[in-house]
Amino acid sequence: MAVVVALGAFLMTLFGGWVAGRVTDRRHLVLGLAGGLMLGVVGLDLLPEALDAAGKKVFGVPEALLLFVGGFLLAHVVERLLAVRQAAHGAGADRGAAQSASMEGGGRETGGRVPQVGLTAAAAMVLHSLMDGIALGAAFQVSGGMGATVALAVIAHDFADGFNTYTITSLYGNARRRALTMLVAAAVAPVAGAGLATLFTLPEELLGCYLGFFGGALLYLAAAEILPEAHHEHPARSTLLCTVAGVAFIWLVVGVSGG
Repeated sequence: MAVVVALGAFLMTLFGGWVAGRVTDRRHLVLGLAGGLMLGVVGLDLLPEALDAAGKKVFGVPEALLLFVGGFLLAHVVERLLAVRQAAHGAGADRGAAQSASMEGGGRETGGRVPQVGLTAAAAMVLHSLMDGIALGAAFQVSGGMGATVALAVIAHDFADGFNTYTITSLYGNARRRALTMLVAAAVAPVAGAGLATLFTLPEELLGCYLGFFGGALLYLAAAEILPEAHHEHPARSTLLCTVAGVAFIWLVVGVSGG
């Protein structure tokens, strides 16, 4: 049953990516919405679950929050190291040529961003979708009612996962085919996770630690990359409204699914 329900998550993820790809003429609105969705997922979904599952304190601070900060810092360090490496290899010497090559490859102008960062972030989204599928399968093992509740939450917010996966991959200058590849991987991941859940179940504390760490990395991308880019060329009220709408959508999903 869990695998069948996960097919709904598969379709919703693809739909989210399709929407992100169709509104390229309103890129600032797409990025504003993506930033809001990511902020909502982190603050209203991932962190509360992480604290519930891994709230044991280490030197006065819950494990989940320590890993949240660690995820944020690691994302920052990795991006800076890759940027320095790119500059050392002369990638910044002719920015115009680099942007031209990116556009010829089907990507977007990146403003000096490193494509590998986008792929790494998208891979993290795929892993998160896999964990969603595992949670879905585990919930159905407990009871049909709990499975239905988790299914509602997973299917609804997988739209955001698909939207964000495609947006992040494209934002960093990756070719469209790469963005589509990561999108398909994110769509397949919940189905694979639901299947894996029939074989084993992750310890709750380990799951909470993962959610905290992933939440920190996701918040970094939203706050340091996605939202500044959204307002860089189009500091419009409509962009801000899209960000608020993204947060509100996740709040609605969390509320309907019972938190």
